[in-house]
Amino acid sequence: MAIIVAIKHNTYYHYDRLINMGPHVIRLKPAPHSRTKIHSYSLNIEPKEHFINWQQDSFGNYLARVVMQEKVKEFKVEVEVVAEMTVINPFDFFVEEYAEKFPFQYNLQDTKELAPYFELMENGPRLQEWVKKLESYKNINIVDFLVAINREVNKEIDYTVRLEPGVFTCEESLEKKLGSCRDSGWLLVQTMRHLGLAARFVSGYLVQLKADQKAIDGPSGPEKDFTDLHAWCEVYIPGAGWIGLDPTSGLLAGEGHIPLCCTPAPSSAAPISGAIDRCEVEFSHSNEVYRIHEDPRVTKPYSDEQWAGIMALGDQVDQKFEAGDVRLTMGGEPTFVSIDDMESEQWNTAADGPEKQKLSNVLIHKLSESFGQGGLFHYGQGKWYPGEPMPRWQMALYWRKDGLPIWKNKKWLADFSKNYGYTFKDAEKFMTSLTRKMGVAPECIVPGYEDAFYYLWTERKLPVNIDPLNINLKDSLERRTMMEQLERGLNNPAGFVLPLQWAYQKSGWISCAWEFRGGKMFLIPGNSQMGYRLPLDSLPVIPESKRSKPAERSPFEDTEALDDFHKSVEKRSNEVPDYSIPEEMLFPKEYKAEEVDDDQKKKEKHLPFQEKKEKQEEYELLFDAFTIKTALVAEIRDGRLHLFLPPVEMIEHYLDLLAAIELTCEELQMPVIIEGYALPKDNRIEKLMVTPDPGVIEVNIHPAKSWQEVVTNYNILFESALQSRLGSEKFMLDGKHTGTGGGNHITLGGVTPSDSPLLRRPDLLRSMIAFWQHHPGLSYLFSTAFVGSTSQAPRVDEGRTEILYELEIAFDQIPDPGEGEVPFWLVDRLFRNLLIDLTGNTHRAEFCIDKLYSPDSSSGRLGILELRGFDMPPNKQMCLVQLLLIRTLVSWFWEKPYKGKLVRWGTELHDKFLTHHFVREDLKDVVAQLNDAGYSFDINWIEPFFEFRFPHVGRVKYKDVELSLRSGIEPWNVLGEEMSSSGTARFVDSSVERIEVKAIGLTNERYAVLCNGMRIPMANTGTKGEYVASVRYRAWQPPSALHPNLGVDTPLVFDIFDLWTGKAVAGCTYHVFHPGGRAYDTFPVNSFEAEGRRVSRFYNENHTQGVYTPKGEVSTEIRRYILEKEMETQETVILTPKIIEPDPEYPHTFDLRKYKLKR
Repeated sequence: MAIIVAIKHNTYYHYDRLINMGPHVIRLKPAPHSRTKIHSYSLNIEPKEHFINWQQDSFGNYLARVVMQEKVKEFKVEVEVVAEMTVINPFDFFVEEYAEKFPFQYNLQDTKELAPYFELMENGPRLQEWVKKLESYKNINIVDFLVAINREVNKEIDYTVRLEPGVFTCEESLEKKLGSCRDSGWLLVQTMRHLGLAARFVSGYLVQLKADQKAIDGPSGPEKDFTDLHAWCEVYIPGAGWIGLDPTSGLLAGEGHIPLCCTPAPSSAAPISGAIDRCEVEFSHSNEVYRIHEDPRVTKPYSDEQWAGIMALGDQVDQKFEAGDVRLTMGGEPTFVSIDDMESEQWNTAADGPEKQKLSNVLIHKLSESFGQGGLFHYGQGKWYPGEPMPRWQMALYWRKDGLPIWKNKKWLADFSKNYGYTFKDAEKFMTSLTRKMGVAPECIVPGYEDAFYYLWTERKLPVNIDPLNINLKDSLERRTMMEQLERGLNNPAGFVLPLQWAYQKSGWISCAWEFRGGKMFLIPGNSQMGYRLPLDSLPVIPESKRSKPAERSPFEDTEALDDFHKSVEKRSNEVPDYSIPEEMLFPKEYKAEEVDDDQKKKEKHLPFQEKKEKQEEYELLFDAFTIKTALVAEIRDGRLHLFLPPVEMIEHYLDLLAAIELTCEELQMPVIIEGYALPKDNRIEKLMVTPDPGVIEVNIHPAKSWQEVVTNYNILFESALQSRLGSEKFMLDGKHTGTGGGNHITLGGVTPSDSPLLRRPDLLRSMIAFWQHHPGLSYLFSTAFVGSTSQAPRVDEGRTEILYELEIAFDQIPDPGEGEVPFWLVDRLFRNLLIDLTGNTHRAEFCIDKLYSPDSSSGRLGILELRGFDMPPNKQMCLVQLLLIRTLVSWFWEKPYKGKLVRWGTELHDKFLTHHFVREDLKDVVAQLNDAGYSFDINWIEPFFEFRFPHVGRVKYKDVELSLRSGIEPWNVLGEEMSSSGTARFVDSSVERIEVKAIGLTNERYAVLCNGMRIPMANTGTKGEYVASVRYRAWQPPSALHPNLGVDTPLVFDIFDLWTGKAVAGCTYHVFHPGGRAYDTFPVNSFEAEGRRVSRFYNENHTQGVYTPKGEVSTEIRRYILEKEMETQETVILTPKIIEPDPEYPHTFDLRKYKLKR
C-alpha cells in the first residue's frame, strides 16, 4: 500500500516599509537521511530578484542561502514536498551487543564523533531533580528504556501551541509543565544527554493522515489529514543509528516524521533565519497536505463514489430478481479472530479454546440486540471430528419470522460467565415446578448419580505417589474429570431427569418413571453434559415392531401460522393435570415387516431411491413394558442451572416446552441456560449460529431476501464483532496479510426449499459451474491460501482427469427453461458424484450441494448451494462486493443461461492463473461480459482483492524500463504419510513460493530480465514493451518436502540486464526473511507493522555488479541454459545469459528448482 501526498508549506512576512534584508538561510528541504521517500521537492521564493545557493552545513543538512538584490516589502517562502507515506516500522533496527541494556558506554570512536551531541547545555536544579527521578530506569533493555523516557516526558509536559519564537529552557518547561513540540523535544534532548546518551534536536514536517478505520482502543488520530512544522529528538544507539523519539505524542518517529534539519541545539535548526532592518512585521503561515495518489488497500477499499455505484448495482439486480421471480436468498459463513490474541493455538490451529467460547458468547448477545427480538439463545453440540477429545460447542440464536417471541424476557436466560450459586436442590425445585406447567406427574422426576464404583476403580489405578485430588491442567481429560468428580463428591445427585414425550392422541405431554435394575440411575462416566450420558440402554426394550414411527416434517410441506405458546401454557398450568397415557401408546399397534407406512410411500414418490433401513437387533423379552426414552435434564454446572432439552419432532412441541420453562423461570426467579437438542428445522423459524473452527470463530448468518437486507446484516455483524473484540484480518510472521485464515462460504437458496432458484431451475447451477470453469480467476482470486486438488474447495477440474467429460454428459441432461417441469431431485442425482474432491468427498468441493436435495435426510433437502471457494476478506465492504458479484451473475444466468464446452486447461491452470496479471485479465473478461449483459460492474471494485491476494512487493525503474514484483499463489502439495509423535501424519509442503515479474517498456533486443543470474523467459502480454513471467523458488527447506535435497533459492536478485554491454544496469532484491537476520517472535499487532515487515524485505537496489560472468561450476546438463558467447572482439569478450526455452508444460513459469547452480 502506498499513499503519495503533497505537503504545501507557505510562510509570509509583510513589512510596514521597504527594508534591507541580510542573507537568509532556509532549512526547509528534507534531510538526506529522511527515511520517508521523497519523490520531488520545490522551493519558491519571492521577490524573484534574489540569488540562491544550495549548501550543506557541518551536520549534513540542506541549506538554501538567499540574498536579496534590493529592498523588499514582503518576503514569501513556498515549499512543496511530494512524499510517499509507505509504512516505516520505527522498531526495525538492531543494537550492538554492548548497547543492548542501559546504561552502556560508547566506544572511543563514537564518543569523538558524537561530541557535540553529548554537550550539557543546561543543568538547572529542576532538570537535575528530573534526571535523578529517571535514573531508576537502569539495567533494562535499551528499547524499553527509550520508550519509557519518551513517555515520561510526554506525561510530564502538556502540549500547547506557542507561536512566539525561541525554545523554553528545561527549567521553564519543567516549572510550567507545559510547552510546544520544540520545548518538549529540547527537554528530551537534554534529558538523554544527562543520562549519558548522544542526542540531537530535529526540526521537520509532521504528516498525520486520517485513519481508514476508527481505533477500538485509544485515539484514532486526526479527523482529517494534517501537516505542520514539528520538532522532536533523535538518540544515537550503536548499531541502530539515530532513532527518532517524539515526546509530543510519546511515540517513536515513523513515516509521518520528515526531518528537515538535525543539529545539536535548536538555534541552528530554525526553519528560516537571517537579519533585517528594524520594522513592524506581519507574519502568517499555512500548512496543507493533499493526497495525490492512493493504491487500493484493504483498510479503505472503496471511495464514497465507488460505494454509491456498488449499492446502485445491488438495487438494479434486486429489481431484476423481482421481475424474474427469482426468489433468491443469500447467507454466509464469515469468520473472525481475536484482535487481542494472535499468538495462541486457539487462534491459529486449534478448533476450540477458552477465549473462543467467551468471545462467541459476547458476540451472539450483541447480535441479538439487532436480530431475533424475542429470540432464544441455545448452547448445543457442534461438529466432532476424529482426533478431537470432545465435540465442539455451538451457540445459536433462534427467533420467529412472524415477530412473536420464542422467549419473552432475556432476564431468564442465564449469563454463561456468571456463577449464581445454585445447587442440586435448586435443580430439583425447578423440575418439580416445571412438571405443573407441563401437565405431568412430579413423581416421574429421576435423580441421576455419578457411578461411584467407576471413579473409585479409576482412583485405585493411580500411582501411589499421586494425590487424586490434585488437578493439573496437563493431566489427561479423563483424569481431570475423575479428580473433579471426587472433589465434588459422589453422594449428591448430578442432576435430575424428566422423561418427556409428546402424545398426539391427547395433544399434550406425557411422562413415566424410569426403572433400573439397581434402583438408582447411574450416569455413563464422562464430562459431557448429563443429557449425553443417560443410560438409555438400561431402560426396558420396546420391540421394533411396536415402536411409534417418527413424524418427520418435510421441508417442502405447507405450514400454518404458529400459535402464541406462552398463552396456551399459562392456560394449561391453571387446569387440572391429566397424567394418563393414551392406550394407543401403552399398547401400540404391531407393524408387520412388509407393512409400509404412508410417509414412506410419499417419500418414494419424490425420491428416485429407497432410503436405507438400519437392521435392528431384536431381544427375546421376558415381558412387554412401556417407557419413554427422551427426557429433559436439569443439572448445576459452575453454579448455573443448565437445562438439556430432548429431541422433539415438531417445532410446535419445542416452543411449547420453552414457554413452560420460561414460565417456571419467572415463577422461581431463576435464569437458566438452554442446551441439548436444537429446535427442529422449520421454515417459520430463523436461525443464526456461532461455532468454533480451527483458528477462527465462524458465524452462520441467516439468509437475506434482498440486497439492502444483505448489506444491513453484514453492517450489524461486523460492528457487533468489533465491539466483541473480534476482527477479520490476520497476519503471518513475515507480515503477509491473510484475512482471518478461515473461509467465508456463501450460501444461495430460497425462503423455503421449494422457492430455491437452484431447484426450480437446475440450469442455473449448470451456468455457474460452467462459468467458473471457464474463468479460473474467479476460483483463485477469492480463494484461501491453500489451493489445488487437495485443498478444502478444489475446482471441479482439479480432480480426476475424466471429470469434465462426465460433467458435460450431465449438462446435456439438464433441460433449458420452459422445457417442462423439472423434478427437484434431478440436480442432486446429476451432480452428486461429480462435484467432489479426489477422495469423493461431496463437502470439500467448490460447489457443495450437500444441502441442496440430499438423499440422506430432510435436513439435507434445503435447496441450498454452498460456495466454499471464498476466503474471508479483511474488510466488510469487500465481503459485500463478493456477494454482489455472485448476485449479479445469478441475475444474468437467470435471464440467459450460460452454456459452452468446458475448457481443458491442463497445466495452464496452475501456470497462468496463479499470478496477478492473468487473473486480472480473466476478471476483466468477466466484468466485460457483465457490462455487455447490462450490469454496470466496475473492474476497479475488484482492485482491493488483487492487492490482498497478490500484494505488490516493489518496483525498480531504469530509464523507460520498469520492473515490478507481486506475490503469487502456489499450490501446497500434500505429502505421503509419515510417523509423528501423535501417530501417522501427512504434512503439507508450503516451502515453494511464486512471485510475478512484470516489465514495462522493455526492449527485448536491448534488455533482458535476470533472476539470480539466469535469464527469465518473459511472455509478451499483447501490449508493446510489456512482458510478464512468474518465478517459482524454494523459500525455505523443511525436513518434509518435495525434493528435500534442493536448497533455498533466496534472496532473489532481479536484474535489468543490458545485452549490449553485458552488464546489469539496475535491479532489486527480494528477501523471504528479514535481510538483517531478525527472527520475529510475535505476529504483527496491526496492518502498519505487517506492512513494515513486508517493506523491509525488498530493496530497490543491489543489482548484480560488473560484467556478466559464470557463477562457479555449472553441471554440463544445466550449462547450456546458463551462458552464451554473444560478441567477441579483439579487445573484449561479452558474455550474456542465454535465452532459456520456456517449459512446454509451464511456459509462463520459471522454476528455479530446475535451473539451480551447483552449490
